[in-house]
Amino acid sequence: MDVHFLTIADAARQIEAKLLSPVDLVKALLTRIDAINPQLDAFITLTGEQALAAASNAEAEIAAGRYLGPLHGIPFGLKDIYNSAGVLTSGHSRTAKDHIPDEDATTTARLRGAGGVLMGKLSTHEFAHGGPSFDLPWPPARNPWNRDHQTGGSSSGSGAAVAAGFLFGAMGSDTGGSIRNPAALCGIVGLKPTYGLVSRYGVMPNSYTFDHAGPMTWTVEDAAIMLQALAGHDPKDPASANVSIPDYRASLTGDIRGLKIGVVRHFWEEDHPANDEVYTAMDAAIDVLRGLGATCEDVRMEPMQAYYDTKVTIAESELFSVHRKALMEQPSDFGGDFLARVLPACLISGPDYVEAQRRRRLHIARMVPIYAKHDILVTAGPYGPAPRLDSHRTGTFFYGSNIATPFDVTGGPALAQCNGFSKSGLPLSLQFVGRPFDETTVLRAAGAYEKATPFRDRRPDLQPDLAPDRPAPFAPPTPEITLDAATQALVAGMAKRAGLSLNERNLAFLYEAAPGVFAMADRLREPITWWDEPGNTFNFPA
Repeated sequence: MDVHFLTIADAARQIEAKLLSPVDLVKALLTRIDAINPQLDAFITLTGEQALAAASNAEAEIAAGRYLGPLHGIPFGLKDIYNSAGVLTSGHSRTAKDHIPDEDATTTARLRGAGGVLMGKLSTHEFAHGGPSFDLPWPPARNPWNRDHQTGGSSSGSGAAVAAGFLFGAMGSDTGGSIRNPAALCGIVGLKPTYGLVSRYGVMPNSYTFDHAGPMTWTVEDAAIMLQALAGHDPKDPASANVSIPDYRASLTGDIRGLKIGVVRHFWEEDHPANDEVYTAMDAAIDVLRGLGATCEDVRMEPMQAYYDTKVTIAESELFSVHRKALMEQPSDFGGDFLARVLPACLISGPDYVEAQRRRRLHIARMVPIYAKHDILVTAGPYGPAPRLDSHRTGTFFYGSNIATPFDVTGGPALAQCNGFSKSGLPLSLQFVGRPFDETTVLRAAGAYEKATPFRDRRPDLQPDLAPDRPAPFAPPTPEITLDAATQALVAGMAKRAGLSLNERNLAFLYEAAPGVFAMADRLREPITWWDEPGNTFNFPA
């Protein structure tokens, strides 16, 4: 096998046995990146010289008998919202194109401390939100299985780089599905750990309430290896959980006999019906799990839309707060897609935000009896096959739902992995979902399924030195205004009250989103009791 398609586990065994040189490995990957990345635009910053120096240091340490473990000498990449000392961390945004942090994110430091070799910073959607966008300083990443198609977002470059064999593992972030979306559409493994298990310190915030940091790899075993280095309490992150960390790799027994699996079928069959290829792949996957000795029965959660309303109301409010100063002073510096998603948060009221936080606590409480009855849940992954890049429509965000989002709201671990391919040759996926801090069961089930299926044997067919074939930069088209005059006046007034000075184009996007935002708020106002407190109730720092 070509070295660029090794797994972390396979490469680590060869490196430990001194059969594979970390320096030679990095050189081979840099050659591949140089030949193929112009077709995929997975990287924003390639740190080739630093990677070679780190690989040389790793090789010397291993030769001297100081082997650190299975990440020693292993190439990895970072979504470009993870701070890396002395290296651009841009958020894929014009507004942060000069941001050079002076320290690593905790996750960056832990991967380096385990001997990992940073290859570079990877494309994302602007500040891990919106996209794919064609009006930013760097083009969007493309899908290695077909470069005319999307990777999914927002960890877009991470998904593309792992699938393309540019590196063996990458960090993504997941606020509403942003690890699992590109994992699903690029045919890799993406693990959103339990909220608080992996530090967010030094990671550009999207939503404080929902941001998760986690690994993206080719195999489940590789995800377990990365999680082992990443998990653990960090006093620098106020949401960090102080829990014991098990041996994640040891959970990969391949044995799921007797495991009680709840199948959240209504998500892909009723709430947001998927296409026939997803149906077929899910039926086949459930048959595999039954064949491995698991007990599978249907279970119902709340409607997918309910989780989406809660998440979007909270997360967009927090994102708007993060970028409010820049949105007030320099809105034209952001890409059109980002603006079209974040600006409508000015229409969300304080009571709407609190109501959504109260709903979140109820969502979590309603999971308790489901967790009690089932060891693990299974549902479809974000729906493949990946759509074409030119099919993206900015204005749909406030009018849909997403099968990944419920598990950001409930906060436990969720893993997306490949469960087949469409007739067009693009990946399909499923999700394994666990109780909070029960990553071991998620990894055990996902690992058993992976070993019982042939999908890890198939890789994208990438030819070197093809022309990039990028479209010229363009902004999303200005939507037609259909809102009545009175509602236009209300929306414009709310924007002004929020301190925004918007041109006609940005107001048009605001008008397009307004009915969807108001409908979400209306759905959140269904009666609940006085005693239902918000999910973010204040606690004193430890």
